Amino acid sequence: MAGIYFISDTHLGLQDERNERRKLEQLEHLFALIKADGGSLYMLGDIFDYWMEFRHLIPKGFTRSLALLSDLVRSNIKVFYIAGNHDFYLGRYFDDELGITTMYGLREVNLDGRTFLLAHGDGLGTGDLGYKLFARLVRNRFNLSLLQGFHPDLALGLMKGLSQLSRRHKPDNRVFESDRLLNFAEALAIEKNFDYFVCGHNHVSGMRELGNGTRYLNLGSWIEGKSPYGLFHDGTLELKEL
Repeated sequence: MAGIYFISDTHLGLQDERNERRKLEQLEHLFALIKADGGSLYMLGDIFDYWMEFRHLIPKGFTRSLALLSDLVRSNIKVFYIAGNHDFYLGRYFDDELGITTMYGLREVNLDGRTFLLAHGDGLGTGDLGYKLFARLVRNRFNLSLLQGFHPDLALGLMKGLSQLSRRHKPDNRVFESDRLLNFAEALAIEKNFDYFVCGHNHVSGMRELGNGTRYLNLGSWIEGKSPYGLFHDGTLELKEL
């Protein structure tokens, strides 16, 4: 049985040239593994440090990463993209031109007979008010039409500014923020039957037992020099690193 792969929070376009080259090389390596395996890929948000679809252009700086994704799909690999808080608006470009299925929010999927709950993680559980407000303000049709009406350089500058603002204004209670998604998954496991909860967002990688065989996996981020990914294969979910 082919493997099912998960990544999150690569934040392409955020760092200096050396780190960006490292992340792209690691993506190329991972995609080669997926193609050789014949598996599928779930991207759980913030693959780009900022992204918004415009009607007639593609933001500069992501050519190689988009080419890698296109090659993956053309190799008959199914790719899914759940939007994160740095994905202002995915639009139809990924679906229509790259063949990637885009989604928003918390999604329930059945993979090889197991129930997975997949999400980026922004806006889930108590707290996280900034991201909940972000979703209301940015992802409504009126405000999206305003942003798309700006000159692209202005809109991209605004997105970069908002991306940096969200990074600077992290909650003061970092312990709560680190555990917030785990606490959400634990509470959800009491109410709902599922096998795995997989997310990203808070950049705290790790796997935990939630009880009754249910497991929680946070994929972490690629910013700190590591390249973590999740792999579900032969009924087992693992957190691995390139």
